[in-house]
Amino acid sequence: MSPARTKLLHHIATALGLLFLGLWYVLFKQLGVLDWIINLVPRSHAGAGLMLGIAAIMIPGFFIWKLYNRWVEHRLQIRGRYYEDEYYKSTASTAQQDDSEEPEK
Repeated sequence: MSPARTKLLHHIATALGLLFLGLWYVLFKQLGVLDWIINLVPRSHAGAGLMLGIAAIMIPGFFIWKLYNRWVEHRLQIRGRYYEDEYYKSTASTAQQDDSEEPEK
C-alpha cells in the first residue's frame, strides 16, 4: 500500500474515532448520566460535578479509542513509539536494555 493511501486511510480512521468519542459523550448525556451526577453534588458545586461526570463517562471512551487506534495502526502497518509503553516498562527490563546498548565511540 502506498504511503499516501495509508496516510489517507489513517486520517479517515482517526476521524471515525473522533466521531465515536463525540457520540459516546452525547449518548451518556442523553441517558441523563451527567444530570444524575450533577444532582449528587450541592448546587453551588454543579460545575465541579459536571467536570467529574464528564471525566467518569469519557475514561472508558478514551480507553476504547486507544485500543481502536492501535488496531488501526496495526492493520495499516504504521510503526511508531508509544510513550506510555516506555513509561510503564518494568525497571528490570529497562536496566537490562541499558546494559545491552553499546556506548558511542
